[in-house]
Amino acid sequence: MTDPVEKIAAAVLYEGYVLWPYRRSAQKNQKRWTFGGVYPRAYSEAEGGNDPWLMQTQCLVVGEKPTVEVKVRFLHVVERRVAARRSAPGVRGGFETRPYQGVGEGLEFVDELRVGRERYLAWEEAAEQGVVVSGLGLAALETPMRATISVPAGIEEEPLANDGGEVVGALVRSWRSLEGTVEVEAEPVREGLFKLTVKIMNTAPWSGQNREETIYQTLVSTHTILKVEGGEFVSLMDPPEELKRLTEECENVKTWPVLAGEEGDKHTILSSPIILYDYPQIAPESPGDLFDGGEIDQLLTLSILSLTDEEKEEARATDPRAREILDRSESLTEEDLMGLHGAIRGFQMLRGGEQIDPFEVEGLERPAPPSVTVGGVEVGTGSRVRLWPQAGKDIFDIALSGKVAIVEKIEQDFEDRILLAVSVEDDPGREMVDMPVLGHRFFFSPDEVEPLEGER
Repeated sequence: MTDPVEKIAAAVLYEGYVLWPYRRSAQKNQKRWTFGGVYPRAYSEAEGGNDPWLMQTQCLVVGEKPTVEVKVRFLHVVERRVAARRSAPGVRGGFETRPYQGVGEGLEFVDELRVGRERYLAWEEAAEQGVVVSGLGLAALETPMRATISVPAGIEEEPLANDGGEVVGALVRSWRSLEGTVEVEAEPVREGLFKLTVKIMNTAPWSGQNREETIYQTLVSTHTILKVEGGEFVSLMDPPEELKRLTEECENVKTWPVLAGEEGDKHTILSSPIILYDYPQIAPESPGDLFDGGEIDQLLTLSILSLTDEEKEEARATDPRAREILDRSESLTEEDLMGLHGAIRGFQMLRGGEQIDPFEVEGLERPAPPSVTVGGVEVGTGSRVRLWPQAGKDIFDIALSGKVAIVEKIEQDFEDRILLAVSVEDDPGREMVDMPVLGHRFFFSPDEVEPLEGER
């Protein structure tokens, strides 16, 4: 797969699918399917909306007669069960009271089964599903276009035979039906500018099951890829000044749209349940997906290689994708592992031509003024301010937006920019602000704060 957008989308699709140590018995793999779930509406409303039934992407498109392609993708949870003959060796977990009538007579469901050197475990896998709608002219989409999500229930059986060819068990994969709707609408804002809205709704019937059962009728890890011809998308993270107010009015529900593809290209948007920056990338050194994009490949790979033989056996039996990760990690050469150690993407000269001795630490200090004027108000150490982060937000900026903070210090960097070091007023760990502990001191420019005048 060479398309950078598809690479990112695949990483989003399987983020958290199964986590290190990739074993079924690991506590972190007992609670799954946490990203991008779109649940049956009746269940969502019964649970107070904590698990949403709707995902909405809204963004701006510039162009006279743009057309878009909408691709919605998600995972469908598949139950994998193990059936075995009572007399088969290697059976664990007991038998269910009802027999399994399938590829072999006298088989009954068990928790695990060993056939020769292979071990088989009951587990939840997932199948990729999606809907694609192309050639949608935005000028004609004032009336919503609707596409149906319809996946019928099904079952498939994989016989398990011993070395003599006798069927001693089976893997039985079953899935429930999925029902939903993708709704696409475009509203002309002004000449050459449209607001595009994509709604993904789960309309599957629900009969009062708990969350663990309802997940089989849930659109899991849902995300949307939008492509435009005859126009361009507007970045919601870093919009042009004249469109900033309109982008702030875009309402996105349980998803965050960002520009994707080559840097500077504005023809593709990836809208995912995971917060990303514009133009996210997969590190070229990465040998493959590990289902944990926030981890460091080298550390995770070394952790995989440190598993015991018994742990590796369980991981391989847990899921085919876990087996692939283990096999790939064990096949890496020393050169491959060294390639994961780190990479320099580029160099930037901070001071044109001036030589700085890195050992003269005192010479690196930059004096900062005791106070700065913001909106006609003098702000200094101890001032109370409200935080309003600018475009290009990360997860901390989103969480801190609108919070009241205390200015702890004013600092100046090597490009002579003034920064306010602040702590959040209601942070219970404020006393640690001067300690080397992350998460209690944040830096904002003066134009990202609003002085609370007269309050010190």
